[in-house]
Amino acid sequence: MKKIFILTGEPSGDKLASKVINDLEKINQNIEYLSVGGEHLQSLGIKSIYDLKEITYLGFTNVILNIFKISKKINETVKAIIDYKPDILFTVDSPDFTLRVAEKVKIINPKIKTVHYVAPQVWVWREGRVKKIKNFIDHILLLFNFEKKYFEKEDISCEFVGHPLLENKERSKIDINQIIGKNKALISVFAGSRKSEIIVLMPILLDFIKLMNEKYTDMTYVFHSTKEYSQLIQSFINESTLTNCEIVSDDKIKSHILQKSIFAVAKSGTVSLEISNAKIPSIILYKMGFINFLIVKSLVKTKYANIINFAANEEVIPELLQSNCNSKNIFKYVSSFLDDPNKIKEQVKKVQNILDGLKTNGSSSELASLSLNKFL
Repeated sequence: MKKIFILTGEPSGDKLASKVINDLEKINQNIEYLSVGGEHLQSLGIKSIYDLKEITYLGFTNVILNIFKISKKINETVKAIIDYKPDILFTVDSPDFTLRVAEKVKIINPKIKTVHYVAPQVWVWREGRVKKIKNFIDHILLLFNFEKKYFEKEDISCEFVGHPLLENKERSKIDINQIIGKNKALISVFAGSRKSEIIVLMPILLDFIKLMNEKYTDMTYVFHSTKEYSQLIQSFINESTLTNCEIVSDDKIKSHILQKSIFAVAKSGTVSLEISNAKIPSIILYKMGFINFLIVKSLVKTKYANIINFAANEEVIPELLQSNCNSKNIFKYVSSFLDDPNKIKEQVKKVQNILDGLKTNGSSSELASLSLNKFL
């Protein structure tokens, strides 16, 4: 029986990996798995060697403060992989963790094939990483076609498979009135998938909702959460005394809620693609510590935080970052969309045109699984 070790570094990577493995199991049942993963991989019956949240750190200063813990975790992970003797080390996203592990594994056992999914965003920063990656990654699965040029010029084996979140899905038949309990307009809210993000954004988001309640009386705000952090989000809501907020953590229900939403307010990240693909108008937010921000600002070479805006080379989806990420600004932007249906139509139309250029013809998770299977 063949073996694959799946290495993720955060919940979004866990979700992406699970889609690929789910498709791989359809074409090859003769594979054994072990992972560093979360709830999505575990739902497929794949054991994780430790809790994913042990390595989920936000920001450069947090990493610096936990540098010895992270180094220890990298070495622990490398040892587990070497002991497991997989045919493939399948690393997913989180390059500052997963690729450091892959590099050490390749040095110790060059026979282990290394396939990386979700290329480091070298088009955003640290393009010099490409030359180094060539030494220890056998193949890279790319989410976006425009990434190929960065890796092909260094003769790195790569393949455009597209983004799983851009696949057209069948809509589930769920009565959301049984979940939400009220037949009101829905606004989807995404406060992040990391504890540190949630702690920063929740007070801002709840103050935004209070401002919205002064103008709009028929809105329900649904927080999309991982199961792990739903209680944390609930504790913030309880303290706020707001009565028109709900939380969902089941993926099928979250997807249905999003499709029924009139707007989405989201932390910058992968979820923005999911929102865009559902044809829901949105704005994105991000806020980090001042020192972290200065470091990022000095390294990043793009104008935009959002992939849609990067591809369009204009701010199609408003970005409220750092000091601009406050309740009054969020309220101003969201209400400006809700009060102007033409503005909503214009954003959705522009976003769909951009997405058409980012999609593959087939299922991206199927293409990725076929590629993985070739290395077995």
